Amino acid sequence: MVDDEDFPSSSDVEELEDADFYLSDHDDDIAENVLQDLEDGRQEDCNWSVSSVITKESLLAAQKDDLRKIMELLALSEQHARTLLIHYRWDVERVFELLEQKGKDRLFSEAGLTIYQNKAIDLSSYSDPFTCSICFEDVSSVEITEMDCGHCYCNSCWTEYFIVKINDGQSRRIRCMDPKCNAACDEAIVRSLVNARHPNIADRFERFLLESYIEDNNKVKWCPSVPHCGNAIRVVGDIYCEVECTCGMQFCFSCLSEAHSPCSCIMWEYWRKKCHDESETVNWITVNTKPCPKCHKPVEKNGGCNLVACICGQAFCWLCGAATGRDHTWSTISGHSCGRFKEDQSKRIECARRDLYRYMHYHNRYKAHTDSLKQESNLKETIQGKITISENKESRIKDYSWVINGLNRLFRSRRVLSYSYPFAYYMFGDELFKDEMSLGERDLKQNLFEDQQQQLESNVEKLSMFLEKDFQDFSDEEVMENMKHVINLSSIIDRLCKQMYQCIENDLLYPLQRATHNIAPYKSKGPEKASELSVCWVSNQTRSTKSMVDALPHHVSSAAGTTVAAVKRSWQFHGSSSLDESASSNKHLKKNESKGVGPPLFDLNMPAEVVDKS
Repeated sequence: MVDDEDFPSSSDVEELEDADFYLSDHDDDIAENVLQDLEDGRQEDCNWSVSSVITKESLLAAQKDDLRKIMELLALSEQHARTLLIHYRWDVERVFELLEQKGKDRLFSEAGLTIYQNKAIDLSSYSDPFTCSICFEDVSSVEITEMDCGHCYCNSCWTEYFIVKINDGQSRRIRCMDPKCNAACDEAIVRSLVNARHPNIADRFERFLLESYIEDNNKVKWCPSVPHCGNAIRVVGDIYCEVECTCGMQFCFSCLSEAHSPCSCIMWEYWRKKCHDESETVNWITVNTKPCPKCHKPVEKNGGCNLVACICGQAFCWLCGAATGRDHTWSTISGHSCGRFKEDQSKRIECARRDLYRYMHYHNRYKAHTDSLKQESNLKETIQGKITISENKESRIKDYSWVINGLNRLFRSRRVLSYSYPFAYYMFGDELFKDEMSLGERDLKQNLFEDQQQQLESNVEKLSMFLEKDFQDFSDEEVMENMKHVINLSSIIDRLCKQMYQCIENDLLYPLQRATHNIAPYKSKGPEKASELSVCWVSNQTRSTKSMVDALPHHVSSAAGTTVAAVKRSWQFHGSSSLDESASSNKHLKKNESKGVGPPLFDLNMPAEVVDKS
């Protein structure tokens, strides 16, 4: 959440409302490019997750753009369009779908929207004192306000009610005071009554309405940078992606954690918790210590004799944990025999030891690659210095872009490797998928994945070795040889990353029946930086929407459904699609590719740059 001063006040908003503005047609160009790529069969160049940065300057414009679509299609005022979109979480595409399925009346009713006023009292001709049913005070007709739903109360009660709702953080959708009424209150009335008594609370009301575009929108989220940069990111397309804000912060758009592909959000949350809590410490204590039978403190054995003495003075047998005396020999303890086998305790200790060793295997490799990533991030300045020296010396080789490209490939692939170990820990363990695969099937898939993981790891280490060489001291022939190795390894690593993601999507995650895990897609060039929304200002006369509004009747008929479908097709790259449909289509397309039916719709991406968050 950003500070109050980052947003326009109510007076600023009123001034902006006099001018009409909308977002540029950049998304139209994206749509045309994507469709052209589909026709040409070049899916790898298609950017199906288009991200854009919403700054405090463009937030109002982004909100107005979605409002304009609903206002034009349904012939609504801005306040009614906002009420409708807030109820449906600013999902324009969803509003179109429900309009076709349910019709206008039901669509508006579920959102608490009353378009046609049902005046219970004609206040203009009402001269007698009016008794408010809330405070039971007699007031004149000029002190009465009636909402679109027909309920009317005195201005004082309305104002107090609005102030309470705003202070409670419920200002995005304030309902009528009547307990049986589901209608939303007119925001213009709320603004007018509250501003007359408390202008500062009216400013908060305006800010909450503005922030609802981010807080209640599945396609828009705040950048999680600390300190906060004040930006929000809007994604059109698949929300299971990794994005980069203009401040340099790279994060998973779905869960707002650091970029963690190929781990799913659930896997990464479990892994992060496992690495930070004390569960593995408890496992180590279980494996390597025994509780004292007197004080119950854990005791570690530091000698070869099975008679152990606690610091409290109690002696006990290390084999069975029972209290004993101190008289003993190397082979026996006086008056004690524990030769009987206790199966439950032995199994419990063995399971804890196996789980600990398994966790240590994956954690050590995860940490090794993470540490290597941090060390290699320091290579950028060193390599830039080597390039400067090489360009200044007498040589026929002047282009060293292959070094920077190889370094970026190293960063991306090293990150893929580091997060592939938490993925493997949960994919082939019992925590998440115990009943999804038989033991034989699990072993087969684990061997397939680990073979690809080892090939990738081997080539990444080779690429790191060639990039660390002092090529500024090489002859031209040696530089050419080193360049050939870097370019070839970069290509091989890119191909291996694609194969690993295809294996994860098609062979590991797709067959799951009881759980759905989505990972951010891989993209060879890494995610593009989110571009800032550009705002175009035009006069009200430059847009004509009357024909579209007139073509849509009050009750949606088959002809109206055709109109809505046409508008949906024209805005399919602007509006947000259903999350379930997006995930389902992604999985089915991946499976079709594995069967040879056709190419995938989505690429899989990883961050292009390394940002040291430590």
